[in-house]
Amino acid sequence: MLDRLEMFIALAEARHFGRAAEACNVTQPSLSAAIKSLEGELGVQLVFRGARFQGLTPEGARVLDWARRLVGDARTLREEMRAVRHGLAGHLRLGVVPTALPMVAQLTAPFLARHRNVRLEIRARSSIEILQQIDALGLDAGISYLDNEPLGRVETVPLYTERYALLMRRDHPLAGAGALDWAGLAGLPLCLLTPDMQNRRILEQALAQAGVAVDLHLQANSILALVAHVQAGPWVSVVNAQTAALFATTPDLCALPLPEGGAAKQVGLIAPWRETHTPVLAALLAEARRFGSG
Repeated sequence: MLDRLEMFIALAEARHFGRAAEACNVTQPSLSAAIKSLEGELGVQLVFRGARFQGLTPEGARVLDWARRLVGDARTLREEMRAVRHGLAGHLRLGVVPTALPMVAQLTAPFLARHRNVRLEIRARSSIEILQQIDALGLDAGISYLDNEPLGRVETVPLYTERYALLMRRDHPLAGAGALDWAGLAGLPLCLLTPDMQNRRILEQALAQAGVAVDLHLQANSILALVAHVQAGPWVSVVNAQTAALFATTPDLCALPLPEGGAAKQVGLIAPWRETHTPVLAALLAEARRFGSG
C-alpha cells in the first residue's frame, strides 16, 4: 500500500495526473490504476475526476493526512535500518529562507564533515513554502524565523538572532555616519525583498514603527539581486548582519548597523514534529543544538 500512498501524495501535490506520474517515475495509466486500486481497498472515492484532476474529495483530504504520516514513518524506518547496516547515510533536503543563506554553511559544513556519506540539498524557499513542503514531505527540514509568525506543530532549534544593517556604496553620503536609526531611512532609495518573504514583513513592521513609509521602486526575491543593485547604485538595502559581513568587505560596499528595537528576530532549524526522526535528520538536529549553544 505504501507505494500507492506515495503516488496519492504526489497527485495531491502536483494536482495533475501527468506531473504526478513523472514525479513518481511511472506512466500516467499506472498512476491512475494505483489511485483507483487505493480507492477500492479503502472503499471511498479519493479524487474528483473529469477530463483532468479536479481536486480531492473530503475523504481524500482525510486520507492525505494519514498517507503523509504513514509514508513519513516508513521512510524513517527505512533510514534507521539502513543506518544500522551501513552507518549514517542518506539524502537530506533543507529549505532555507534567503536571508539565512549567508550563514547556512556554518551549520552544514560541520555537519557534512561529521557525516561524510550524507548528501545535502539546499533549496531557497520562503518561510511559508518551507512549512508547506515539510508538511507535504517535500523537504526534510528548514531554516526560518521562529518567533515572528505562527509555525504550527513543528520541532525547532534556535540558531541565532537576526540583526540588521544598512548596506550601501562606500561613496554614499551616509557611509561615514557614526550611527543611524530606523527613522533615518526615510527618503532613501530602498530596495528590499518581495512581500512574500517574511524578512520583508519584519522590516516593514520596523519601518512603520519608526514612521517610515515604504514606497519601493525595486524589490526582488533574491538577496544577491539586491546586493547587485546596491553596487550599481543609487539604491541602499537593509540586510541582516550575516549578509553585511559577507558583502561589506568588498571595495565598493559598506554597512552601517541599525538598532535592534523590535526588529531582531530568532532564526532556527525547523523539523517535522515526530517522536522519531530519520537518523540523518536526528544528526542535523544534534548539530543545530551544538551550533545554537556555541
